[in-house]
Amino acid sequence: MLRVMLRLLVGILLMTPLLAGDLQVGVGRIKITPDKPIYLSGYAARKKPSEGVKQELWAKALAFADKKNGKFVVVTTDLIGMSRSIAERVGAEVEKKYGLRRAQLMINSSHTHSGPTVRDNLETMFDLTPEQKQMIVEYGNGLVEKLVSVVGAALGDLAPAEVSIGHGTGSFAMNRRLAVNGEIKNSLNPAGPVDQDVPVFRITTPDGKLRAVLFGYACHNTTLGGDLFLVHGDYAGVAQADFEARNPGVTALFMLLCGGDANPQPRGTYALVERHGKSLSAEVSRVLAGPLKKVDGPLRASWQMTELAFAPHTRAQYEEELKGTNWFKQRRAEVMLRAYDKGKPVTAIPYPVQAFRFGKSVTLVGMGGEVVVDYALRVKKEFASEDTIVAGYTNDVMSYIVSKRVLKEGGYEPVESHIYYGNPGPYTEEVEETVMAAVKRAMEKVGRKK
Repeated sequence: MLRVMLRLLVGILLMTPLLAGDLQVGVGRIKITPDKPIYLSGYAARKKPSEGVKQELWAKALAFADKKNGKFVVVTTDLIGMSRSIAERVGAEVEKKYGLRRAQLMINSSHTHSGPTVRDNLETMFDLTPEQKQMIVEYGNGLVEKLVSVVGAALGDLAPAEVSIGHGTGSFAMNRRLAVNGEIKNSLNPAGPVDQDVPVFRITTPDGKLRAVLFGYACHNTTLGGDLFLVHGDYAGVAQADFEARNPGVTALFMLLCGGDANPQPRGTYALVERHGKSLSAEVSRVLAGPLKKVDGPLRASWQMTELAFAPHTRAQYEEELKGTNWFKQRRAEVMLRAYDKGKPVTAIPYPVQAFRFGKSVTLVGMGGEVVVDYALRVKKEFASEDTIVAGYTNDVMSYIVSKRVLKEGGYEPVESHIYYGNPGPYTEEVEETVMAAVKRAMEKVGRKK
């Protein structure tokens, strides 16, 4: 009997490494660099397509699964932003091929301003020829296929894993909304709100070998300016590439957090983009070398859709814009007048909010649009009982998502930016509470309470 018990004990001990964690994780990656000259998005001053590739662009995926078939996938992309039309096509194909519901798929964009224009995202920013428009359509079609493929690769790579999280501090994000003579200018504001948090997920094999890291930061990827025409991932691309070079075989994924009103400082050169990216990579390494908190299942995912209402507008307003000399406003007016002609003036826009919760340890919130820092600070304060990470630029980037404070202050984010997004104009004063109500519903669905 004693011999039998000893054999059972040895068997249990041998099995322990396989059962050590509650989670399985899979990793995937695919190159999404455009193979032809294409308009780089983000800067309206650009008047010609790209002239080459300085750094390759990637889509990367992390698939998480628990013991009870809970599952979700995080996809990161070196892109200006995802459009709803692209994301919906990807979601539909992923569900068809892999049985993953839309709520279980989160797609984040780094918002590099040296990446290709994505279909339906900021297209009104440029005066494109039919051939250039077709190039964007073709790139978007290929992008759908690649994003579906990278999700499948991550799901096919699922293996027992240990997941943990830690936090570091960034150094180069600065608020860019400065009050000058009662008006908000797009300028440096060292006293303005900013979020320097650098959350870092570590994914290892059960025996401790590093497989992947997922990290985030709340700052525009605009170190490189509109006078440059080479494809590049900006500081986020450098940070990922630098970490991977220092850790061969490891995949590094970057998520952009709520950096809608923050720019990197200083900025403007390739030397500075290297400096910022490598400093972020070094901070990730520093976090990994310190104490981390274990992350377990069960995994829960939720998805909430709401609508953000625009301030009232009239057909006459856009007829006047069409007669003006500002060609950006003229193109926006054409979009708005077509909607009026169809009897469907644009009065609101769909808005997605998503939540991924790991056990009772950490929740990742994904919010659409260029989300200003006020939201991250508010969500983390209101849901302070557990670790909470708030990412903007997720699933759809349709506009800046401004707080009530920023809306009242005025300036580029709440007003002028809508011209380039092809939207009618500022949101109503209810925008913040509408967004927060969706966040709260998403949190409740995954069991989070204030």
